[in-house]
Amino acid sequence: MRNVIPEEIEEYRDARWRRDVTCQVESVGQAERFVEQVGFAACMTDSRRAGPSLYVAVCGRRDAVMPRNVQKDPEASQTWHLKDEILRRGHVYYAKLARGKTMFIAPRMVPYFQAIWGVRRSAEPQRFSTNARAVLRVLRREWEMATADLRAATGIRDRAAVTSAIDELQAAMLVVPSEVLYRPKFTYIWTLGVGRFPDQLRRRVSRDVALREIARAFLSGAGLTVRGELARVTGLSRTEAGRGNRALVAEGYATMLGTGVYRLVASPQAEREDPLGDEPSDTE
Repeated sequence: MRNVIPEEIEEYRDARWRRDVTCQVESVGQAERFVEQVGFAACMTDSRRAGPSLYVAVCGRRDAVMPRNVQKDPEASQTWHLKDEILRRGHVYYAKLARGKTMFIAPRMVPYFQAIWGVRRSAEPQRFSTNARAVLRVLRREWEMATADLRAATGIRDRAAVTSAIDELQAAMLVVPSEVLYRPKFTYIWTLGVGRFPDQLRRRVSRDVALREIARAFLSGAGLTVRGELARVTGLSRTEAGRGNRALVAEGYATMLGTGVYRLVASPQAEREDPLGDEPSDTE
C-alpha cells in the first residue's frame, strides 16, 4: 500500500524543495543556496522520485515530469546548464554516489556522507578493482585529467571499464568531476575530491552521528518521512535509515507516528517561508 503524504506536508515540501513558481531556482547562485538549504539533492530526477531535486526546483512545480526528449526541453536544458556551472565553481559537492545516485551535497553535509561511504586509504586494495586503483594512482600523481587522458595514462583501453572505475571512486567520495567540456568533444575533467573539500573530507565523525545528521537534513526539508523514503533518497539501507530517524526521536527533534513514519516536531506551518531567502548574490 502506497504511503499518502498529508497535504500540509506537501505544501511544506513545496516551499522547502522549491516546488512552487514563487521560489523556483533560476540562477546558479540560487541553485547553490537551494542545495545548502536542503543539505543534499538529486540533479535530474522528477516528481516520480522522492526527495529534493534541482530539476523540480527549476520547474517550480510539484508535479514536474521529465519529458522523453530532454534535449528539446528548456527546463531540462537549464538544469543541465546549472549543473555544469555548479561543478565548475566547486562550492557544492557533486558526484555519482551510492547506488549510482548523482547528487549535490552541501559542504556542511560532506563529512557525514564521507563517514558512510568513504573508504580509508588502508582499505583501498581490498575495496577497489584493479582498474579503479589504476585510475586513482594517476589522479594522485597528475591531480586532474580528462577521461580520454585517463584511458591513455592507465592503459585501460575499454571506455566502459574506465567509466566503471571512475564510478567506483566517485561512490567512495574520492573523485569528482571538476569541469565538463563540449568542444572539440564532450568530456569530463576529473579531480580528487580532497582538493576541493579538504577540511570536510578529512573530518572524522562516527557512523551514528552521520546517520543522524543525514536523517536530520532530510526531515528538515520533508517535514515528514514515510517508510523507506530516506533509504530511497540517499542510498542508505533501511536499517541504517531507521537508526538515523530514531536518533532524531531520541533527542526530541522528531516524533515517530508509526513503523517507519517520522514527523518533524516543529510545526511545518511555522517553517514554510524560505529561511535563506533569494537575496541577490555577487557570485551569481
